[in-house]
Amino acid sequence: MYIVQIASECAPVIKAGGLGDVVYGLSNELSSQGHCVELILPKYDCMRYDHVWGMHDAYKDLWVPWNGGSIHCSVYCGWVHGQLCFFIEPHSSHRYFDRGCYYGEFDDAMRFAFFSKAALEFLLQSNKRPDILHCHDWQTGLIPVMLYEMYKYYGLDHQRVCYTIHNFKHQGLAQLDVLQATGLNRPEYYYQFERLRDNSGSSINLMKGGIVYANHVNTVSPHHAWEARFSEIGCGLQGALEYHQAKFGGILNGLSYKFWDPEKDELIPHHYSKSDIAGKEENKKVLRERLMLRQVDKPLVCFIGRLDQQKGVHLVHHALYYALNQRAQFVMLGSATEQSINDQFWREKLHLNDNPDAHLEIGYNEELAHLIYAAADMIVVPSNYEPCGLTQVISMKYGTVPIVRGVGGLLNTVFDWDYEETKPKEERNGFVFYQQDFTALESAMSRAIGLWYGDNEKFQQIQEQGMESDYSWTKPAEQYVGVYEHIRAK
Repeated sequence: MYIVQIASECAPVIKAGGLGDVVYGLSNELSSQGHCVELILPKYDCMRYDHVWGMHDAYKDLWVPWNGGSIHCSVYCGWVHGQLCFFIEPHSSHRYFDRGCYYGEFDDAMRFAFFSKAALEFLLQSNKRPDILHCHDWQTGLIPVMLYEMYKYYGLDHQRVCYTIHNFKHQGLAQLDVLQATGLNRPEYYYQFERLRDNSGSSINLMKGGIVYANHVNTVSPHHAWEARFSEIGCGLQGALEYHQAKFGGILNGLSYKFWDPEKDELIPHHYSKSDIAGKEENKKVLRERLMLRQVDKPLVCFIGRLDQQKGVHLVHHALYYALNQRAQFVMLGSATEQSINDQFWREKLHLNDNPDAHLEIGYNEELAHLIYAAADMIVVPSNYEPCGLTQVISMKYGTVPIVRGVGGLLNTVFDWDYEETKPKEERNGFVFYQQDFTALESAMSRAIGLWYGDNEKFQQIQEQGMESDYSWTKPAEQYVGVYEHIRAK
């Protein structure tokens, strides 16, 4: 099958979050299963060019109809860790992707509407005719709209669209001028609630366009799909998902063990496996020395991730002090998305500067992240919502026991050691709590820390069972292929 992924990110060349990991990991697995996979991406000025091999001109003179005129683009081609990628560079005074950042600009809706238009124009003009267009998040929500309202009449008439939503919080709200720039010139037609009009009534919603027009829509875990339809997690799109429920579902994200595997991870000093976990203790010694923590017989609890409301930042703060009070050490690696949160954790960092059992690293460091996963005994993931989550899956691969809140993909991957009745004891791999309060978090943390002190043999059993869990891309890719075959047959 010929599949083209169209997205605003692809790790490691373009990565702002989990979207990039998913786009690369899924593409790589689909390729390994024998499918022809290509990616279309924006050519940002700030992307990691050192991860692109053999960059060269692929299509020099792509003229993209835009806002009553046209914009000249160059399309470059290169290999990103084995995946063939096309990068679109517009030559325009708007400098859409020459901003020194991926997101956060005042005209993001216009920038990615142009990218979507350019991607379709590139397929049309280069005579590429994939079976499947797989689009991701609001940035590409207009692709199925333009495909079925415009481009199917120009020659892209057999393509089918799978549309994956990674985060319902960001939906791409815009004004009608964005549609008019693309050539979708019937505002009275598109500005209807059954098409692109947002529930607020004052904007168009690019994600809603993707939901309405795509042949299949999914989010990144089965439980999050349920949450999106039946709770506030849908962020106003519950009605659209309900109306289109026949084509909506959830497919759990996978993890690329090519980059995350303690047996061959190049970023950790000591390799280990579930049959010989001794190297984990050696990594703990290295981490403690690096972060100036004392070498003592205590469990090491960690947090790795963004410091924001989605990740349950108030519970992260509480977990830090609760761990210290329970005779554990705590290491945090996180970057804040708001200045107030950043300031709060800098104050905590200064307050704990001389504490030999705590270290707060504010920011993100890939090498340090790998070392923490390889060294820690437990990780807290207290998210308010979590579409899928990779942190808990990575931690299990490294024998770091997850303590998670039972939401989204966390509930599909972590099964409580004490209370999960749907799984036999030999398949349980962590600790789960459900409420958003301190008491619930403390209950789960006390059970985990208590087991480490009280029965280390059973704690190691949980570690090993987590390491045995298979959350690779193999099964999710097979599920996506099933979706592709289903919509292609229509």
